[in-house]
Amino acid sequence: MSAVEQRLADLGLSVPEVAKPVAAYVPAVVSGDLVFTSGQLPMTNGELLVTGKVGGEVAPEEATSCAQQCALNAIAAVKSMIGDLDRVVQVVKVVVFVASTPDFTGQPQVANGASELLGTVFGDAGVHARSAVGVPVLPLDSPVEVEIVVRVAG
Repeated sequence: MSAVEQRLADLGLSVPEVAKPVAAYVPAVVSGDLVFTSGQLPMTNGELLVTGKVGGEVAPEEATSCAQQCALNAIAAVKSMIGDLDRVVQVVKVVVFVASTPDFTGQPQVANGASELLGTVFGDAGVHARSAVGVPVLPLDSPVEVEIVVRVAG
């Protein structure tokens, strides 16, 4: 077990199976020493954790948990490309899309669900640049979608 997976286990979490794409794309691609994930939804066992808009049907706390699940799914996509998560030397960029009501402005706090998990499990390598973007709708009526870019060693 990698050190990253051990830190996840210490949190009571594990790397899930790679989520099947919902359209014509792959979960991640490698370009040089970078891995780019596709947008990851908060899926577990092929089902969304919750649907709807943050600030409406979805509470901000639920959305934060969804962002964490999205990050776990992104980690799974990375692992599927590189095998050993200890090869990640830097989480370069995280983009979090939050489907929210027009008056909801807490997208950065929702995005912390992903950012804090990445920081915890990757340590200093998990410190990243980030965008948190409010949008009117996401695929399958998901409240959150996360994509990441990581740099890997050898």
